[in-house]
Amino acid sequence: MTLLSIPDLIGRFHPILVHLPIGILLLGCLFQLLTINVKFSGLRPAVPLIYLLGGLGAVFSSVSGYLLSQSGDYDSNMVGIHQWLGISVSVISLSVYSMYKKQAKEATLNLVAVVLVVLITLTGHYGGSLTHGSDYISSALKDEGKGKAAIPPIANVQQAMTYTHMIQPLLQNRCYSCHGAEKQKGKLRLDGKDFILKGGEDGKTLVPGSAEESELIKRLLLPPSNEDHMPPKEKPQLTAEEIALLEWWVKQGADFNKKVADLKQSEQEKAVLLSFQTGAAKKENKLADIPEKEVGQADAAAVDKLKQAGVVVIPVLSSSNYLSASFVTAKASAEVLKLLEPLKKQLVWLNLANTALDDKGMLEVAKLDNLIRLNLSRTPVTDKGLALISKVNSLQYVNLVGTKVTASGVEQLRPLKGLNSIYLYQTAVAKDDEAKLKKVFAKVNLDFGGYVVPTLEKDTTEVKPPAAK
Repeated sequence: MTLLSIPDLIGRFHPILVHLPIGILLLGCLFQLLTINVKFSGLRPAVPLIYLLGGLGAVFSSVSGYLLSQSGDYDSNMVGIHQWLGISVSVISLSVYSMYKKQAKEATLNLVAVVLVVLITLTGHYGGSLTHGSDYISSALKDEGKGKAAIPPIANVQQAMTYTHMIQPLLQNRCYSCHGAEKQKGKLRLDGKDFILKGGEDGKTLVPGSAEESELIKRLLLPPSNEDHMPPKEKPQLTAEEIALLEWWVKQGADFNKKVADLKQSEQEKAVLLSFQTGAAKKENKLADIPEKEVGQADAAAVDKLKQAGVVVIPVLSSSNYLSASFVTAKASAEVLKLLEPLKKQLVWLNLANTALDDKGMLEVAKLDNLIRLNLSRTPVTDKGLALISKVNSLQYVNLVGTKVTASGVEQLRPLKGLNSIYLYQTAVAKDDEAKLKKVFAKVNLDFGGYVVPTLEKDTTEVKPPAAK
């Protein structure tokens, strides 16, 4: 432990230290006010000692609170109010002890006790606001929180502004309490475009166009038991649809100004978006690329083994037993891949992107005969490994971005009649082979990437030297 970390460590004890003096001082105030009645006059000798102990506890709490505030994780204005209220409580508590020693008038002591109760209440209120948000109490009165939808129903989701009507309300209801204007845990704010793009102390939180590289998505997908999982497990969690919405938004470039209809959507993504629409029929609120026939629950022990190995296993829909598995925080070793087989009936989405999965590991993937979506982007998989999944007849989506597969390897997927999308950007598929693949997969969306953003006249500025005089 370095000397620089000691103040931070002491500061983190503030939530523990602060409750003791509050209880002691409130007890002292209660005893003082009870002594107004002659029946309770026997309590008077204990009151000075209670104030002394409470005052000393308040001093230690103030010191630890000041050190905690130096982390920069909290709104400076609210911290200032809370800090001076806390100091006032400390000073008045110790002053009352001195007043007792000087035998001050009872009326004065009673008045100070009332003032102290008010100060303690205000200090606690601002402290709670710093920790839980200024609307912590009011949100409970409005019946907002656990079990409540984070995104208000939208009349026409395709005409909604993606960020303003969907992403911002989701972040506001699930993230602002820790990453808003009043508190910035990890120096991260999510209550505005500039703050989101800036990131926090761990660097960029969002990488437009790449959900897999965005820390925001990675942390959402971590098991709730993981200390880096967001939101914390005691807070309301995002649903599978809400996570899918964020993934889609990031993948489409995290645009802050476009309508939903202006962003590219697969059939599955359209179904997710429809789930946020007012009056969307429950029957329609199903993903297009999961089986209509429901399946039994997965073996809990098998799911736990995968989670212990770092694999993120979640339902594809909050109302479905079909599962999605992501290796975003796990190694795609043969031992871990074998743990997937007991879930082959329920497992329909598998994300192995950016892992060391090789052709040998594809032997285990090929056993998952209910797979519908398979992400193999930026893995060492080759044509040999691709051939192994040519009998997984349920496959509809295969992402091969950044792999070494060739056109010949891709052609091995021809027997898969249900395929509708293959992503082939930055692969070994030659430019001359693209037209051939389009004929072979006439009904399949082949995405070769290489998009070109046109430069508009308004995007450029011509700088000319000043005219000669």
